[in-house]
Amino acid sequence: MRMGLPERRTNDYRRHGTTSLCAALDVRTGQVIGEGHRRHRSEDLLQFLRTIEAHVPASRDSHLILDNYGTHKTSRVRRWLVQHPRFAVHFTPTSASWLNLVERWFALLSERQIERDRQ
Repeated sequence: MRMGLPERRTNDYRRHGTTSLCAALDVRTGQVIGEGHRRHRSEDLLQFLRTIEAHVPASRDSHLILDNYGTHKTSRVRRWLVQHPRFAVHFTPTSASWLNLVERWFALLSERQIERDRQ
């Protein structure tokens, strides 16, 4: 990297320990269903959707807020969503800063629960 130039990645770039976090929040109870995945593939998203389906009663609708990453748009994921109409999908606008809210949630969790024991 050089000053004023963005970092470049080659096709053999490895994530070096980065994981993909999938999380579902029940806004009524505050319960979080979460999974970490080593990769970011449509198979991982389908696995998480099945986890949500197993934990959320069938009588309740689920609203999914997804970014515009390609794994959510594959034919397998689209087919699964058509077969499970109680899952309503909402996509965030391109370049939206919704991730800031998620990061703030994790910071709050850290401040209130993890850091609390250190003082």
